[in-house]
Amino acid sequence: MRILVLGGTGYLGRHVAERLRALPGAQVLAAGRPAGAGLGADLARDRPERLAETLAAAAPDAVVNCAGATGGDPVTLAEVNARGPAALCAALCAAAPTARLVHLGSAAEYGPGTPGVKVTESAPACPVAPYGATKLAGTLAVTSAPLDAVVLRIGNPVGPGAPAASLPGRLAALLRPAGRDPEAVLRLGDLSAHRDFVDVRDVARAVERAVTAPAPLPRVLNIGGGTAVPVRELAHGLARHAGFRGRLEESAGGSARSARVSWQCSDISAAARALDWRPAHSLDDALATLWAATGERVP
Repeated sequence: MRILVLGGTGYLGRHVAERLRALPGAQVLAAGRPAGAGLGADLARDRPERLAETLAAAAPDAVVNCAGATGGDPVTLAEVNARGPAALCAALCAAAPTARLVHLGSAAEYGPGTPGVKVTESAPACPVAPYGATKLAGTLAVTSAPLDAVVLRIGNPVGPGAPAASLPGRLAALLRPAGRDPEAVLRLGDLSAHRDFVDVRDVARAVERAVTAPAPLPRVLNIGGGTAVPVRELAHGLARHAGFRGRLEESAGGSARSARVSWQCSDISAAARALDWRPAHSLDDALATLWAATGERVP
């Protein structure tokens, strides 16, 4: 089976590619920007005709799109998260119309949740920021294309390689130099929001199931931990794994983002039915592997 992974050098893409390479008989091809050791593909700027050439050369049985932008100005977000999937779908229709497309979406597409209520795939999508809005546009491009395609709406991934822009990555970077100093104080933003955290290994396993599952699949499937966890719990859990003895100090003013989206939790029962998938790792497992991967454990 030939599997083309777009964005395979990114946070999620690396874990996905590693998981897929372990499939018996799988040949995993990487494509990204710049070309590097794999195929060159820039979803944000390449015309569909150019992408079609890349796809024709790869001749994939499945394509996994892990490419995406989580930060930057609205134009960058739109180019990568909205324009990219639309161009990819057009290219697939032209060059590899029978290949299965597995596209990584985001739970941010739903927008604010209702405390105590898990959101299903049929819930209205009401994103409140450019990131969620552009990811939703990408999802609509995929779900409206005449392809064998599924969008996996990912919760908040946690695990090794967490980017510095994410709370887990940023906190790990702060904990490294703090060590065991009991006088250390780490000042963080508002930690009162609830989020649905999911181990990156579970995300990769969900992608594997989506690639290999018999067709057809539902157009959208939630992939998350299935539990709303206070962000504060994540911060203190990572501090425990780091051996931190100081104090975590939260901002009293809160944050606009947390105020607008104070609760997120996905209903993952559809993924259990369609993919026979459930998360296998706890948040504590994810935090342990994240900290171990920093290579900075305190003796």
